[in-house]
Amino acid sequence: MVLRFQTTEDHGGACGQGHSLASTRAAVESALRVASDVDTGEIVVSILGQYVILEGFIRQDGHVERAIEIAEDVVGKGYVRSRMLRR
Repeated sequence: MVLRFQTTEDHGGACGQGHSLASTRAAVESALRVASDVDTGEIVVSILGQYVILEGFIRQDGHVERAIEIAEDVVGKGYVRSRMLRR
């Protein structure tokens, strides 16, 4: 399996408004941090191609799904991949 890393600022459908990778990542991070209904302190946000990747640890059931939902509110449904684990 070969992973292709994004090398340009335009990353397709995940951010159709023309925002940069850094601003998209910052917007997702901000949305996660202000969510009062989920503990996002151990979530790392990165971008790989057209997808936002959420990695890290969650402590309660349902928080993985909620974190994905929050990120999808920013970048669009289907553009978020989770690598989060529950502790």
